[in-house]
Amino acid sequence: MTLTDTHSHLYAEEFDLDRKEMMQRAFEKNTTRLFVPSIDSSYTQKMYELEKEYPNQVFLMIGLHPCYVKENYLEELQHVENELKKRKFAAIGEIGLDLYWDKTYLKEQQEAFIHQIKLAKKYDLPINIHCRDAFNEIFELLEQEKEKKLFGIFHCFTGDYQQALQAIDCGLKLGIGGVATFKNGKIDQFLKQIPLEHIVLETDAPYLAPVPYRGKRNESSYVYLVAEKLAQIYGTTVEEIAQITTDNSKNVFGF
Repeated sequence: MTLTDTHSHLYAEEFDLDRKEMMQRAFEKNTTRLFVPSIDSSYTQKMYELEKEYPNQVFLMIGLHPCYVKENYLEELQHVENELKKRKFAAIGEIGLDLYWDKTYLKEQQEAFIHQIKLAKKYDLPINIHCRDAFNEIFELLEQEKEKKLFGIFHCFTGDYQQALQAIDCGLKLGIGGVATFKNGKIDQFLKQIPLEHIVLETDAPYLAPVPYRGKRNESSYVYLVAEKLAQIYGTTVEEIAQITTDNSKNVFGF
């Protein structure tokens, strides 16, 4: 059985004291495909070091996270382009809009999002979308850019059934993580109506740990708990969830 964590911030400071042990726990739980999103240039070197240490398990994305869109966002976007010219990445991400914390840079966030979607199309790469309090704004931009070359993952999907269908229509898989295990998470109420071919698993570690670790540090080994929850929802086995969602991740990333 192979589990795939399509979104884990393995370079986060929260893992600095026990990263090797955390990685080993993931491998022991058959989570041997770990996709690492970028947030800004300050973490690029740490990402490369992780990839070097785990070349067969860790796969990198490149992108500017909307929460890190500040005055220097054009420099950050140039960094993304520079790295894309140097080497291959699994995806452009994580990119998108975040209106939960601060709307000061909404215009710049929108510009950065569109710019990075165009880069994904140019390099034939999937996108990995971050969306918080911004579904309408995200879909407005996705509809503008929608075409065969637009595909990827709607990371940490927390929308409703109609929004799930809208994301799928835009060529996106739904990234399902710890929220599916929350009593008030809501997505578990309609997920069974979404065919498994549209689902991938993720943790968003170190954030959004699933029950029974909710409120504590998340880690990639916990993707197994998400798979267990989906097995309950879909009335199947963890093995089948692992197989289908890993195959889905291969369809997105190309490997």
